Amino acid sequence: MDDQLALRIQLFREGGQVRPEVADFVTAELTALAAAGSTVTEDSAGMLTSHLMMALTRLLDGEPIEQFLTDEQVAAELAGHPDAVARAHRVADRAREELGAQLPDSEINFLAMHLAVLASQPTRH
Repeated sequence: MDDQLALRIQLFREGGQVRPEVADFVTAELTALAAAGSTVTEDSAGMLTSHLMMALTRLLDGEPIEQFLTDEQVAAELAGHPDAVARAHRVADRAREELGAQLPDSEINFLAMHLAVLASQPTRH
């Protein structure tokens, strides 16, 4: 993880926008992605980071997460990215187990889209 992405997480945490346990969870997931060979930087994973932190925080705060009208379209686009879909489901499972946050299918699909984009980036050396 590069310094800019770490700063993004720090600002969310220090600004009180996310719970500390959510920031810790997302940091651990990004670290795992980097350990698996993904290039995890502000450019490649900034949107993924913000999206996941805010979605998990909303769930833990009891706020509803709306289903999106584009779910079918997103699911169709993900058909060619089974690894990203599988990883998104694993992240959602860990979020449920560790945080008690149940991500709805639409959020899992959007998480998978972020992961598919990340996987398409050149890997680090």
